[in-house]
Amino acid sequence: MAKPVVETPLMKQYFDIKSKHPDAILLFRVGDFYEMYGEDAVIGAEIVGIVQTKKANGPGQFIEMAGFPHHALDNYLPKLVRAGKRVAICDQLEDPKMTKKLVKRGVTELVTPGVSINDNILNHKENNFLASVHFHKNTCGISFLDISTGEFLTAEGTIDYVDKLLNNFSPKEVLIERNSRKMFEESFGSRFFTFELEDWVFTADAANDRLLKHFETKNLKGFGVQHLKLGIIASGAILHYLDITQHTQVSHVTCLSRIEEDRYVRLDKFTVRSLELIGTMNEDGISLLM
Repeated sequence: MAKPVVETPLMKQYFDIKSKHPDAILLFRVGDFYEMYGEDAVIGAEIVGIVQTKKANGPGQFIEMAGFPHHALDNYLPKLVRAGKRVAICDQLEDPKMTKKLVKRGVTELVTPGVSINDNILNHKENNFLASVHFHKNTCGISFLDISTGEFLTAEGTIDYVDKLLNNFSPKEVLIERNSRKMFEESFGSRFFTFELEDWVFTADAANDRLLKHFETKNLKGFGVQHLKLGIIASGAILHYLDITQHTQVSHVTCLSRIEEDRYVRLDKFTVRSLELIGTMNEDGISLLM
């Protein structure tokens, strides 16, 4: 988003916060409203179906704006996330009545398609899996976490095997290494919502340290996954992502389990589509999961 010449203190504060979350729609709390500006306002207004207006940004300057009452957040947030958008919720960090200066604001939660515990966003008829894929030569490590239930799974194998797992688990979001989007799409297609993380997140040391810190153990032998080196890397990346998105209340995630092939029916994507298990081939049809 092109940054205009900023004149007002409020808009300067907005752009400073937005610069830290350039890939998310920023919901900026102003009084009793959450407001979106610039490109966020254009995209957000269309998704949630509200009127786009303009806001003064200094003498003779205006910027696109759209907003809704703060108490209506649970009505509008699900629409943005289900549209595949990352949403940064920026709240007022102090009581406006207690200061004569510009109210302090900051992002209190980063909601993404694969990371949400909001009941209004979750579809309780299916898991809301966040996945992570780590490439190594002709094999991959993969991990799945449903933060709402605490189910945390991992595996590794060939591209074909991981493709079948992705089809079976249907993650809402997939984490990948920076600059590996082309490789991911060539291997698994472009139907998944992906997000790139820095390469250092997908290293053995970083992943192992993060997992041991979370589970408060000296090693991972008790989970039966210590031999899945690529799977461990993918799993560690998921926990790093939870840190980044400020989802720290994850004490209910108590175990990392190996995906046991005999517990899951492996169906290729063509079979899944033909049986209409997840989606339908007709506009007015109903899938088996509905």
